[in-house]
Amino acid sequence: MDKQKIIISNNLTAALQQALAGCPHDKLFVLLDTTTERLCWPLMRDLDCMAGAQTITIGDTDTHKTIESLGQVWTALGQGGATRHSLLVNVGGGMVTDLGGFAASTFKRGIRFINIPTTLLAMVDASVGGKTGINWNGLKNEIGVFNNANYVILDTLFLKTMDAANLCSGYAEMLKHGLINNSAMWSQLMRFDIAQPQLDTLRQMVADSVAVKERIVEDDPTEKGIRKALNLGHTFGHAFESFALSHQPVLHGYAVAYGIICELYLSAKKTGFPTEVLHQTVRYIRAHYGQLAFTCDDYDTLVELMTHDKKNKNGIINFTLLGGIGDIRINQTATIDEIKEALDYFREG
Repeated sequence: MDKQKIIISNNLTAALQQALAGCPHDKLFVLLDTTTERLCWPLMRDLDCMAGAQTITIGDTDTHKTIESLGQVWTALGQGGATRHSLLVNVGGGMVTDLGGFAASTFKRGIRFINIPTTLLAMVDASVGGKTGINWNGLKNEIGVFNNANYVILDTLFLKTMDAANLCSGYAEMLKHGLINNSAMWSQLMRFDIAQPQLDTLRQMVADSVAVKERIVEDDPTEKGIRKALNLGHTFGHAFESFALSHQPVLHGYAVAYGIICELYLSAKKTGFPTEVLHQTVRYIRAHYGQLAFTCDDYDTLVELMTHDKKNKNGIINFTLLGGIGDIRINQTATIDEIKEALDYFREG
């Protein structure tokens, strides 16, 4: 898998010119959703380098991360005369970069693509690392491939279009990166005011967060080993997210934040994670992310959802835990009783 080029941008025009020049193409297509078409496309559409671009618009939110939307993109590319030498620019959150990356990776066996994430979550998580795909059969990201974008443009200008909840959603992945990296990064994240963010400071924090993910992905591009560090919070988190789909849907980052609580609890119980760091992190998450409503009657459903996680092997639920900040313990297991104990802690702690 070729390494992608990441541009930390404070000049969107220059960043786009650089990325487009690095991806020679016969035709240019831009994938948007209904929200980014309204809020983000106006920041780009009149630039000289975007002249002649054909836009493709799909529905917004994760409910449209489907085979139907994927087919819509393939159809639009075909009807627009796309060839193997065409270029797709994905402008949006993780749903758009995941689905658009998968569409580009499979159309005519693969065309070049550029990701321009417009949400904090996509900037630090979905748009980097080469994971593409769609939801299938009620499960998150069940169908997809590993394939890096040729370029990723990270410009915090787009964050001015975001609401507070979506900023918090992305920040949860940054908290994860701090926990798997070092105490200095974690401490800065604990101090930063995400409710009233300073975008210049946040730009550097985004760059630092992406650097953590890039370093890990470069060592393990297809998740055979240390890349599993990036799954901290996600075994419980994906189960929470899938559970919430049939109750009261939650943003991905909120589900991950809730998963971090449970997996840090298991870390404290099983791998010696410091309880004072657990409590401080949990207090931060409680203050900014609230609570997910479920009862002990839902525990078996949540455990069943965890059994579908792609990290599992031979039917054993797999966790990434920590011995301390930056002390990563992949391929950890827990008994059903321990999992339910962590759920108790989440509800009552």
